Amino acid sequence: MTTDLHGRVALVTGAAQGMGAAHARRLAAAGATVAVNDITDSPRLRALAAEIGGHTAVGDVSDPEECVRLTDDVVQAAGGLDILVANHAYMTMAPLLEHDPDDWWKVVDTNLGGTFFLVQAALPHLRARGGGRVVVVTSEWGVTGWPAATAYAAAKSGLIALVKTLGRELAAEHIIVNAVAPGVTDTPQLRVDADAAGVSLDQMHREYAAAIPLGRIGIGDEIAAAVELLCDFEMKAVVGQVISCNGGSTRTRV
Repeated sequence: MTTDLHGRVALVTGAAQGMGAAHARRLAAAGATVAVNDITDSPRLRALAAEIGGHTAVGDVSDPEECVRLTDDVVQAAGGLDILVANHAYMTMAPLLEHDPDDWWKVVDTNLGGTFFLVQAALPHLRARGGGRVVVVTSEWGVTGWPAATAYAAAKSGLIALVKTLGRELAAEHIIVNAVAPGVTDTPQLRVDADAAGVSLDQMHREYAAAIPLGRIGIGDEIAAAVELLCDFEMKAVVGQVISCNGGSTRTRV
């Protein structure tokens, strides 16, 4: 099945690198006009926007006023907003008693709070189009938890509850909300894991791969394929679901 997103406008947050860039490229290839967000402007973000024929949307999603401004900017630049892919993330790791409280809350405020603010900001624009698609990138760790990642796992678990609730709340308006929960994926974020474990990045890849039935960690475009599927406007009955993209490491009913 080929997803046809011609005439649709998408906003992908956290898109300067890693999975976010893969999502943006995938949606653009399906025909969407894509605005790419990151917390700061950069040559890499501008190059991605130029590559896919889209727009930049710079702003800190943990700030509700910034979320309103950047979604308004996207609508002004592209003529509307049909799709929100909340991919942004911030993660640090530390044992519970060693985790600085301010940093703990920054993780939660960015991952969970930022998505809350973004959906609030995007919702009037989606309603103006008569419907839309919201895809939230959560994490396998939001399902299973993970040692030394209490803030990140708690925030990602909160996103799953948010998606299920918004799925119920917004479906009648043809605004379909779902999530993907990637397992360990080859992104720059794995450097945080390696540093916390005191091993090289290559060693971290090998250790994670050993616990995955597929025999390797994921790649960004595999996650992007699931995101593209959930952005398909022909997919109308999949509501409030979480697609686990993890090579079989976790089988869940979430």
